[in-house]
Amino acid sequence: MEYDICYYSDAVQDEILALPDTLAARYVVLTRRMLAIGPNLGEPHTKSMKNGLFELRLKGAEGIARVFYCTQVRRRIVMLHSFVKKTDRIPRQELDTAISRLKEVKHENA
Repeated sequence: MEYDICYYSDAVQDEILALPDTLAARYVVLTRRMLAIGPNLGEPHTKSMKNGLFELRLKGAEGIARVFYCTQVRRRIVMLHSFVKKTDRIPRQELDTAISRLKEVKHENA
């Protein structure tokens, strides 16, 4: 049974689609795999950030990007937030945005 991918908002979808070419191509490849086999692709492709938050790890010629997502019942994957990494660590503001959106999505479906 296949999975479904949706987005927290149209703005999130637009941000992801506006990623540099090699990062966007990597996103397409990995999300196609997620649609077929599920959200847990394992490292180095995906990583659990705890409490139901996961990151899709994109690497390309233009750099590194992360897309935070969560999963819901009925095989639904929700893309919450994306950003291009400029340092080795995830900036606190980016993580806080993803956590806030995760709480909102989980609350709506509770």
